[in-house]
Amino acid sequence: MADPAGATGNGERLLVVGPSWVGDMVMAQSLLKTLKHRDPGCRIGVVAPAWSQPILERMAEVDEVVPLDVGHGEVGWSERRETARRLRGRYDRAIVLPRSWKSALVPFMARIPHRVGFVGEQRLVLLNERRRLDKSVLDQTVKRFVSLGLPEEQAVSGDFAIPRPRLAVDPDNLVELRLAYGLSSRPAIGMMPGAEYGPAKQWPLAYFHELAAALVAEGYEVRVLGGSKDVTAGETICQDLPHAVNLCGRTRLADAVDLLADCCQVITNDSGLMHVAAAVGTRVHAIYGSSSPTYTPPLTANAQIHYLGLSCSPCFERTCPLGHTNCLNTLLPQRVLDAIHAG
Repeated sequence: MADPAGATGNGERLLVVGPSWVGDMVMAQSLLKTLKHRDPGCRIGVVAPAWSQPILERMAEVDEVVPLDVGHGEVGWSERRETARRLRGRYDRAIVLPRSWKSALVPFMARIPHRVGFVGEQRLVLLNERRRLDKSVLDQTVKRFVSLGLPEEQAVSGDFAIPRPRLAVDPDNLVELRLAYGLSSRPAIGMMPGAEYGPAKQWPLAYFHELAAALVAEGYEVRVLGGSKDVTAGETICQDLPHAVNLCGRTRLADAVDLLADCCQVITNDSGLMHVAAAVGTRVHAIYGSSSPTYTPPLTANAQIHYLGLSCSPCFERTCPLGHTNCLNTLLPQRVLDAIHAG
């Protein structure tokens, strides 16, 4: 990571208030790349949840990470006041990515002169450049992020480049991980069965298991990655399979970056780790159910989308409102296996 904001330099000092989800944080790198491209001498700090620091440290554009230890949905007045106090006088402009009023508090209390974000949740005082969000033009999350780093007259057109995220990989850490978890020399394929939003985004575990069995029989090592909530899912996928390793809940977020970079291909729900895999250049097979690959696609040219596009899709619901989840249940393992074979 480069020198912290406030070090000598001729560029603008920019503070970005980052999002609260892994995938969104990865996509936010497209904004950071845009800012650096427009002003190579700028200094970028990112206010973000503490869990995101390992991801931000893998972004070359980030000069300072400002962890904000406030639980999701909490106001955390004292933490925000203390963070603002430490930032006072150190930044020229703040870009607030989330649309909640809480997310705009730190730049306001830090008295950052120029504070830009989308209109939302009574932020009239907290922001002094408030932009209206035209969802028909800015139809992707990443477009919305990047637009806030551009002049408004350019941003409203929706006609601008979207740099692809690229996370740095630590080869030394990967060696340690391979030894620590007894990973084999077989070519590795990653599986990410989790999706924080809900079951309408989760391909059936039985399908993951069937696919894993076929891949192990073909000579691959299957690595299942996810958080502590995904441990049981990982056990289901790996059950009775040699060369299938359940790493759910056992690795740090930075470890997931390196392990995914070491995989030749991954199969994943629409999740945060999908965006991590895309950002390290691994071939991604992205499975979409209730969500839309148009709205949150993996930002890579090395991806294949598996989406049935049923008449009821996308519904963006946590659970299927029709009770059948056919958008995922009728997307069979053989289709994904054929795509893996095609490379």
